Amino acid sequence: MIEGRRATGLLHWVLVVSFLSALACTRKQEEDSEASELDAGLDTKTAVLPSSHPPVPRGMVWIEPGALIAGTPPASVPRKADQEMAGEQVVLDGFFIDQFAFPNEEGAIPRTTLTRAEAQKACEKRGKRLCTELEWERACKGPTNSTYEYGNRYQPSICKTGAPSRALPSGYQFSCRSEFDVHDMHGAIWEWTASDWGRGSKQVLASVRGGNGPDGDVVGRCANARSVPPSTAEPNLGFRCCSGARNTQEVNLSVVDGPPLRLINMPDKKLMRAMEGKLPESVASDMKQRGVFRMVRLWEWRPIANEDLLVVGGCAGAPPRRECGVLVVRRTLGKLDVLDWVGSGHFIPTVKLEHEPRKVWIYGGDRTSHYRKGVVFDWGRVVVEPPMRNVKGG
Repeated sequence: MIEGRRATGLLHWVLVVSFLSALACTRKQEEDSEASELDAGLDTKTAVLPSSHPPVPRGMVWIEPGALIAGTPPASVPRKADQEMAGEQVVLDGFFIDQFAFPNEEGAIPRTTLTRAEAQKACEKRGKRLCTELEWERACKGPTNSTYEYGNRYQPSICKTGAPSRALPSGYQFSCRSEFDVHDMHGAIWEWTASDWGRGSKQVLASVRGGNGPDGDVVGRCANARSVPPSTAEPNLGFRCCSGARNTQEVNLSVVDGPPLRLINMPDKKLMRAMEGKLPESVASDMKQRGVFRMVRLWEWRPIANEDLLVVGGCAGAPPRRECGVLVVRRTLGKLDVLDWVGSGHFIPTVKLEHEPRKVWIYGGDRTSHYRKGVVFDWGRVVVEPPMRNVKGG
């Protein structure tokens, strides 16, 4: 009886082991089948493919191939429409870039006061080359194409921007680095690039990137650039090197210019009606108390090339209680974006330009006196200055 129980128990365990072995074999076959399907490209959406790149030279950073959103989209501010591409996608191959400005040593003062040709030779002696300006921008914006190397919101303390450009020890501003871990691209010196200034100029100019300046939120952007003659040698102008095959894409920007300010004598009625619907809510509410608001004057304002602004003047009500002013509107690809409203009191507004295209004067007045208000174009924004009184607008 005992021997029969032992035989039965032994048979039970043999069956259990056989079942588990068969189950494991089946699962192995399913996994092998799934792997074969992935290898065959049947389910590549869920496959994790390892990234690979050449060995990274000492002191350099690998910038992976990818899409650069070059320049700044038209609706974003700040933006230099006459110098920056309109947020266009440019696909770049991978390349290497020095982590710091030449001589690429943490703690060292960057080398400056070299012409572009001298900077190029210094890179070549190390088996490298000058970076193109779009390679530089890609290294700054990182894989997420951020506005600043540290993100999309301006923070002056990170790169100490908003001050004159000057040479600082490399790595001194430890947090001033891009997502690719490239350091000190802003807040210190300007840097040569291998790119010419392809923005409609007839002069022979080169594009430099980085640096610093009083308008920190403008200068500190990865898209910002300035032009200098290639023979320039300044104490706040240095360089960093790249290596690998050069990306041949360059800034491609058509520069459209025109009269700084022009009165449109016969404005399009459909456009004027569209403008009347663009009044800010607070202004529209106040105007309704005085009567129907009508646009009566229209100016084209080009503070800089590639910026197409409209200044639209109108009033609501009748003298002496009427209320008047102008809308400053950006026109981009048929879209109208209101930048600001500038009141001109009881007078139909007059707009004048004196010397600087980036500033117009809005003439108006109230029961106290005549006045004028300066309206300054500030790289995609407008700033309205306080009124200057006892000024007649003819």
